[in-house]
Amino acid sequence: MSGILLATIIVGATGCLIGLFLTFAAKKFYVEVDEREEAILEALPGNNCGGCGYAGCASLAHAIATGEAPVSQCPVGGEVVAERIASIMGVESSSQERKVAFVRCNGSCETAKEVYNYSGSSDCSAVSELPNSGPKACNYGCLGRGSCEKVCDFNAIHVIDGVAKVNRENCVACGKCVNICPQHIIDLIPYDSPTEVGCSSKEPGKVVMKVCASGCIACHLCEKNCPNGAIKVIDNVAVIDHDKCNGCKICVEKCPKKVILEF
Repeated sequence: MSGILLATIIVGATGCLIGLFLTFAAKKFYVEVDEREEAILEALPGNNCGGCGYAGCASLAHAIATGEAPVSQCPVGGEVVAERIASIMGVESSSQERKVAFVRCNGSCETAKEVYNYSGSSDCSAVSELPNSGPKACNYGCLGRGSCEKVCDFNAIHVIDGVAKVNRENCVACGKCVNICPQHIIDLIPYDSPTEVGCSSKEPGKVVMKVCASGCIACHLCEKNCPNGAIKVIDNVAVIDHDKCNGCKICVEKCPKKVILEF
């Protein structure tokens, strides 16, 4: 009986010592957390998508609270979340232009030619290392293996008929698809842009016509007919200056290859 009592006393004393040590350690190494940081973290969507440029929502909350990042840094939350965070920080929320991902390629299975048949890896980066940078005859086009689709957390991009297409309403412009595309043909553009060029090929027109029926042939008709000088052919592909574009869509009508898309 005395042995049981002794063991109980020893265990109890050990527990007390551990408790005292943990209490001392907690006070000694306590790091004060900014209440605003916790409030900002609650206001953020919690997707941890990395679209803001930080490792996750917690990292972004810390960056905003310390003044390293603006209150509108979260692309997923948009203007609503920016206003909430601005209220927490006691500042005004600057207006944030909504953006959306856009794939600069129209080379579907029907319009884009292939130089060989391929069945294998469904990773675009791996396919881009194959001969000719993949089976498509156009070296600038979408590889169609869906790496962008796999990383999208918002069901906003899918490979349809051999080319990636964006669901504009689902897209939050997190930028994951932009970063993973080995062809570098996905950009974030203003959501309100009335038109955009669906081609990235820098090959001369005669080369483009041999490999894709829906590629820019650098005919300059869009450039010649634009009343505001908002579209120029640069490196054999049309490029739109959205600051000059007034949405007249004359370029859409004049494009013989229907490469300029309207929204």
